[in-house]
Amino acid sequence: MTSSTEHSPRRASAWSSLWLLARRDLKVRYSTSLLGYLWSILDPLLMSLIYWFIFTQVFQRTVGETPYIVFLLTAMLPWVWFNGAVSDSTRAFLRDVKLVRSIALPRWIWIGRIVASKGVEFLLSIPVLVLFAITSGATVGWQLVLFPLGVLLLAVLILAIGLIVAPLTVFFRDFERAMKLLLRVLFYASPVIYGAGDLPDFAAPLAWLNPLSGVFSLFRAGFFPDQLDWGLIGSSAVITALLLVCGIIIFRRSVGGVLKEL
Repeated sequence: MTSSTEHSPRRASAWSSLWLLARRDLKVRYSTSLLGYLWSILDPLLMSLIYWFIFTQVFQRTVGETPYIVFLLTAMLPWVWFNGAVSDSTRAFLRDVKLVRSIALPRWIWIGRIVASKGVEFLLSIPVLVLFAITSGATVGWQLVLFPLGVLLLAVLILAIGLIVAPLTVFFRDFERAMKLLLRVLFYASPVIYGAGDLPDFAAPLAWLNPLSGVFSLFRAGFFPDQLDWGLIGSSAVITALLLVCGIIIFRRSVGGVLKEL
């Protein structure tokens, strides 16, 4: 029987490899970029400003809370992490075929490194949220301590989905395009430009079935206490746990076939 002391160096090696691969992704992504990591915040910032202009300057806003730009950013920034990581996970094995075949590492690391690198970009974008919160006069409550819980729950959710979509894309190459379409629909089906409480009664079940609803509740709670909904958070946690279990099962059963298919 292998002792726990023999497993610990392997675990340490796996986590160090995960971090090294995540750093490699970030360096490759920004090595030829003039603006560097600023590109990671321009997308959510511009999208938030566009929706802010539409809902405050063009139309009379009936959703969200004030200051609306902070309301948008508290969900838009984590959404960009989720969207980018899930989208990239479809090619987690396909973009580094030789490395996946030759390097003796736990195969989940190829998904984990995407979650980690996109997570670092998310953390680097938080100063933008702080800046707009200060300039717009947003108030901060004790619920801000729940922000790290939102980060953790979102990271686990992304990993769970990545464990499912990464091997499926190897077997079904059209799955990558299908995921992009699903993510586009999911953006409008998630409480990003509106709050979960803004949904009409007939659409309320959508918030409970969407794990992002509870995640965004955690991110927004520090600035908008009324957005804190422990029921939604509990639902998100349960759905995330179920997705993680399904992801682990699917990944373990398919990883052998994935290596043969690559």
